[in-house]
Formats: sequence, C-alpha cells, structure tokens
Amino acid sequence: MAPPPSPEPPPEPLKVSADQVRGLDLSPLAPLTSLAPAALLSAAGGLALDFDWPRQAEDPRELSEIPELRLWSLRADALHPWLPLVLERSGGQLTRHVAMLLPHGFSPTEGIRFAPESLELWITQRLFLLDHWAAGGGIECRANLGQMAAVLGYELDPGFWSVLP
Repeated sequence: MAPPPSPEPPPEPLKVSADQVRGLDLSPLAPLTSLAPAALLSAAGGLALDFDWPRQAEDPRELSEIPELRLWSLRADALHPWLPLVLERSGGQLTRHVAMLLPHGFSPTEGIRFAPESLELWITQRLFLLDHWAAGGGIECRANLGQMAAVLGYELDPGFWSVLP
C-alpha cells in the first residue's frame, strides 16, 4: 500500500519591493492575473504578500498605517477585486489587506478593529462582486465567501444569498 501523499508546502509569499510599492507596480501579482477564476479559487486562502518596506526599529506603526503600502493595496484591490478571496486567512494576510482599505483601530489585546459600518459596506459589496465574478466562470463559491467574511468578523445572515437571483 502506498503511503499517503505529503501535504503540499504553502506557496512562497509574493515579494513586493519598496520600489514596486512607490511606483504602484502590481507586477508581483502578474502570475495570478492570467489565471481563470477556477484556478484562482483553487488557491483561495493561500496567498501571502511580503512587503519589503524599510522601517526604523522604533517605528510603532502597523503596516496598514503606512500610507505608501495602503495606496499600493488600494490599487491592487481596485484592479484585482478577487485578491481578498485568495489571500491567506489564518495568519492575518486577509485581515491586514482589508485594514489597508478600511478605517480601523488597533488594540494590543483585540488586534485590528474595523469600523463596523465600513466593514459591512465593503464586505457586502465584495460578496456581491465575487459571487457575480465566480458565477460568470461557472463556479459556486458562496461557502468560501462566507468563510472570508467570517475571518473578518462579519457574520452573514442565513438568508443573505436567498435574496439574490
């Protein structure tokens, strides 16, 4: 009997250099942009972004508080709206990305706290957009979208999807 297959190691993080951030260069995402929706969804929850951003040792800011990183992330999110769906979730990549986009606070004990109304508007819009995007590719991903929302602390009403055509 053959041994069970070894689990695949997580993919290497996509490196984003300081020059790419300053130039709003999204080329680190290029390997993903040509993928069909089904291929992107197969990588859901596994992508990590590694920002190589120079910081002073005494700089207390979170990455989401650095204006240049926020601007790069806003552009990446605008041009690749599927990005939150494929970002790693359990280690904080998705949460950090959304913190780049939305007003939030940070608590040493509770971590990132999003402005509730902003999160509700953003996640609802993103659920509509990504559900439509996936359906256009003949893919069902509502469970995955629900998981994405849950990671951000947003609980979907059980009837949310039932009102959509």
